Amino acid sequence: MTDKKKTVSLVLGSGGARGLAHIGVIHWLDEHDYDIRSISGCSIGALVGGVYACGKLEVYEEWVRAITKLDIARLLDVSWGKTGLIQGERIIDALTELVGDQRIEDLPVKFTAVASDILREKEVWIKSGSLFDAIRASISLPLFFTPYELNGAKLLDGGILNPVPITPTFEDNTAMTIAVNLGGLPTGRDTETAQTAEEHEQDADNSLVENMQAKVADFIDGMLKKAPRDYGGDWSMLSIANQTFDAMQGAIARQKMGAYPPDHAIMIARDACGIHEFDRAEEMIELGYKSADSTLADI
Repeated sequence: MTDKKKTVSLVLGSGGARGLAHIGVIHWLDEHDYDIRSISGCSIGALVGGVYACGKLEVYEEWVRAITKLDIARLLDVSWGKTGLIQGERIIDALTELVGDQRIEDLPVKFTAVASDILREKEVWIKSGSLFDAIRASISLPLFFTPYELNGAKLLDGGILNPVPITPTFEDNTAMTIAVNLGGLPTGRDTETAQTAEEHEQDADNSLVENMQAKVADFIDGMLKKAPRDYGGDWSMLSIANQTFDAMQGAIARQKMGAYPPDHAIMIARDACGIHEFDRAEEMIELGYKSADSTLADI
């Protein structure tokens, strides 16, 4: 394949911590001389894609590979309102300090972050302005993060309406579109993955409730003791909501990709890891690399 034929529009889907697989996909493309000219992403796809577009993926990867459950807990700033559990400012501040903020229109790679305006029932494509404002809007997972107000609209996670946002790439002058779908049908963990997961979380149940509690319990308990009023949320309800959101995204992604098929689709099973298990970065990055290789090696 000639260099001219290896220009890529890369679509990075939503799916929480599974999105760390995007890093492995990007590594595979870079190592095999693909030229990523454009990135469209939502939620974690917007985060990883935006960091790559500003040339700081290596810095972010080093940081996320070293992150622990306690580190994750320290990044969660509890919101005492009714629109979401976490404000998200601390996370965005940490990322901004880590890689620096830039304006989207100045990035060397074309970048679009996709968020959802649920009041108007439409996708919002963010192609200009602060990179991390766009990322914060795109990662606003319902119930977990508070909505983010941008340009007069209160925005939520882009995965609500389009978990694999292919349409923003339609006008790209590239040879192919490669999409990474984090909502693939659950397959159950194979032996190697299960063994790796067991090493990371021997005392954790597979349920999202216990995984979340393990990451934020100490932080939340401390904040609750100091808070002027009790948090009325229910971890079981949050778990059910997140699992429902995962299933919904998977169904929408299949519909979207059926209507607007990319040239190549890399599928990551939605049971590959929990939505908040960011301490499993090494495993997910390797999964993304292997998945890209199995999908793209024969092109």
